[in-house]
Amino acid sequence: MLKPPEQSSARKWPIIVLLSVDAVLLATLELFYLPLRLDGVVLPKVGDVPFPLSVLVAAVTTPLLVTMAERLVSRRLAMIPLLMWFVTLLVLGAGGPGGDTVLVIDWRALLLLAGGALPAAIALGGSLGRTALSETRTR
Repeated sequence: MLKPPEQSSARKWPIIVLLSVDAVLLATLELFYLPLRLDGVVLPKVGDVPFPLSVLVAAVTTPLLVTMAERLVSRRLAMIPLLMWFVTLLVLGAGGPGGDTVLVIDWRALLLLAGGALPAAIALGGSLGRTALSETRTR
């Protein structure tokens, strides 16, 4: 397996900050587009059914952020984009802009939290497991 070249800590922090900003922006957009419905206004009219498209975006992008942080920065700092994504959802969802509650309290909110956090946690666990395995092999 190819290992990335060792970087100085001065080069790691801008990358982790950029990935964290990406996580905050993605969490904000996923939260604001969570109440989409198939009602003919934005999406096609198919019986006014909720269509949480942002859950699919979260399920794809949060593991990507974690794996990119693992590859570009370090395995130990790979959790920071996931934490920033989760904190953004909680802060904006519970007390949104102007005191509004943005996070819809129904099955879509649980699906967004699970769809974004679980795949990223699995990717993070795989990353940390590879770290432990490589440390065991070097001993």
